[in-house]
Formats: sequence, structure tokens, C-alpha cells
Amino acid sequence: MSGIDEIVVRLLRLDSCAVSDALDKLGLPAAVTGLPPRSVARKIAGKVHTVKLVSKEAAPRATGTPRHLGTAAIEASSPGDIIVVEQRTGIDAGSWGGILSLGAKVKGVAGVIADGPLRDVDEARELGFPVYSRSVTARTARNRVAEAATDVPVEIGDIRVHPGDYALADSTGVCFLPAAHASLIVAEAEAIAMREAAMGKALLTGHKITEVMGATYEKMLERSK
Repeated sequence: MSGIDEIVVRLLRLDSCAVSDALDKLGLPAAVTGLPPRSVARKIAGKVHTVKLVSKEAAPRATGTPRHLGTAAIEASSPGDIIVVEQRTGIDAGSWGGILSLGAKVKGVAGVIADGPLRDVDEARELGFPVYSRSVTARTARNRVAEAATDVPVEIGDIRVHPGDYALADSTGVCFLPAAHASLIVAEAEAIAMREAAMGKALLTGHKITEVMGATYEKMLERSK
């Protein structure tokens, strides 16, 4: 069907562990930890739009009609996209909130990943809208932090994320797939998942775990020479 991103469909069949292992095998940065689901524990996968937040003092001078942080990313998103927010200022202030969650859900956004504090957790939960974040806070962003730019490279954990990359988030971790390598990463992750499924089947049919998780398993992520 037109409009369906095959990479996203395949990612939704995987989990963050298989994708992180694939990233390791390919020599790419693995999963980001410490960004748990705060509202609903639902896996999300999609193409990325980014938002970079800075302290109010470091924000570029605003011109024209005032615009709240995150709104430009919502407007730029297509159904199924994921919004990724960097708020690493050290200031205890929201990087995402309830009205933004509602606006994003209305637009069809799959979810939000925020390296920063989340406000209005209960609102996001009531909406059934997935938000993964570094922490939570009741403190407003107003007069504390501001948007520096939308759809620019951002830092999430120790990974640089670009607009148009892919993201997968579940209750275990968050993975980012550079767009140029996404197809290869997904193929490697699928192969890993298939091998682990075969291992599970072997255990259920009476094989010893020491045999199943032996040398072959330990070398599974070695890179091809």
C-alpha cells in the first residue's frame, strides 16, 4: 500500500534489544537507556522530527508571532512520525506537556522521545499517547527554556540524531537508526531475532541451555571480516 513505510512496519515487529544488537554488530551506537515510557508502555517506531531546546537566555531572539516549543515539529509531522526532543540544559523544566501531547495525537504522531523532563504525565496517559522521557517535572518551560530550532541534529544520550532518521522505543530501551543504514540495520536485527527464536524453540524441545547459549551465541555479534 502506498504511504506505508516498510522500515517502520518491520521495526514494529522487532524489539530494542534485537535492534541494539544489530547496531553493535555494525559498529554503530547502540540503544539509549534511561528513557522509559512515562504514559503508556507501548512500542513506537517511526521517522524522526527533532526539537532542540536551550535555556531562555541562550535562545535566539524571537521575531513575529510567539510560538510555543514543539508546535512546529507537530505541524511538520506526518501520521506515524516520532518527535525527538533534546532538553539537556540541566534546568528542571518541561520539554513536553499535555496540550502538546493532545496536538500530536490529533496529528497522528506515533509518540515522543524526550531527553529531558516530561510534564502532564497523567494527561498523556489518559490520551493513550506514548511519551518516553529522561525524567518528569511539574515545572513549566515558560521563562525557563525555549526552542532553539526544529529539525536540526540533536543529542539524545550519547547519540547524535538527525531529522529523517528512524527511532524504535519500547520498555527496555530506545534505538536510533541513521536513515542511510536503516535497511541494513533492520535486516541484521531480523536475523538476530530469528536466531534467538530458534534458540527458544530448542530450549522448549529439550536442549540444554548450556548448549543453546554456547559459543555460537557468544560470537553472534562478531562483525564479518
